[in-house]
Amino acid sequence: MKVEFAPLNIPLARRLQTVAVLQWVLYFILLGQMSIAITVMLIIHNYWFLYIPYLTWLYFDWHTPEQGGRRSSWIKNWTLWKHFKDYFPIHLIKTQDLDPSHNYIFGFHPHGILAVGAFGNFSTNYSDFKELFPGFTSYLHVLPLWFWCPVFREYVMSIGLVSVSKKSVSYVVSKEGGGNISVIVLGGAKESLDAHPGKSTLFIRQRKGFVKIALTHGASLVPVFSFGENELFKQVDNPEGSWIRTVQDKLQKIMGFALPLFHARGVFQYNFGLMPYRKAIHTVVGRPIPVRQILHPTEEQIEELHQTYMEELTKLFEEHKGKYGIPEHETLVLK
Repeated sequence: MKVEFAPLNIPLARRLQTVAVLQWVLYFILLGQMSIAITVMLIIHNYWFLYIPYLTWLYFDWHTPEQGGRRSSWIKNWTLWKHFKDYFPIHLIKTQDLDPSHNYIFGFHPHGILAVGAFGNFSTNYSDFKELFPGFTSYLHVLPLWFWCPVFREYVMSIGLVSVSKKSVSYVVSKEGGGNISVIVLGGAKESLDAHPGKSTLFIRQRKGFVKIALTHGASLVPVFSFGENELFKQVDNPEGSWIRTVQDKLQKIMGFALPLFHARGVFQYNFGLMPYRKAIHTVVGRPIPVRQILHPTEEQIEELHQTYMEELTKLFEEHKGKYGIPEHETLVLK
């Protein structure tokens, strides 16, 4: 295979975009583990004047990711995120106005490998979110284990990420006055194993916890489909029943997160690496589904609303797939 190298005369703007995405990929793949390793080394070598104050702080601050987090406008406004958005580029599309006196749960689909569209649109201040949804604050919910990593958790919270626990989502959508949006990548880690280019497979049929929270707090549900999310990386073929998929499923159940074997392009060549491809992402926010508050919803009520959500999600996909490069014969697969 002939290696295709990046040309030397690439404009500065594109180089800055590459640097922005590279640091993001490396940060979220490596630095969580590194922060744990550094903390362990400090304890082993007894640098108590460093780790004792921080671990004390951690003890008292442990529940902050479930209480709205601790975002930093300064970090969310870093120019770095503008270059990150422009690399793909990432677009946010609104189909209907939302009432800022209400709270909402956005169900984001698909997960893809790294949920790039969710981060770019709902965590940084360089998307069109504030212009399209004035009066709203978005909270992107991620796996709680991200907040178990010392120091790394502070950075994660600073860019607006919070835990995806039931307590955390309930905290956001129960805020008085409205104007709050919980963004949940509903397919989670399991769905990333089906993130193949040209495929639209969602893991949603067993995900009903968000529906119960919506009913309990009267938060409207909004399906969101991010076209292009599955095109950013290639993944080793892992069909259901294969030995690779069996191992991945078992690891996912043990660790709580999946290990997709993915690759895309490199920094200085385009044949192989962990950098995502430059593929446009169009994140389309669908129509809200009104939800009447029921403090103790029955299984039938949860099932009914869940079915309505899947129908609206399918409609959203069908209405917009032609605009964003999905062939007419391609259908949404709900697992």
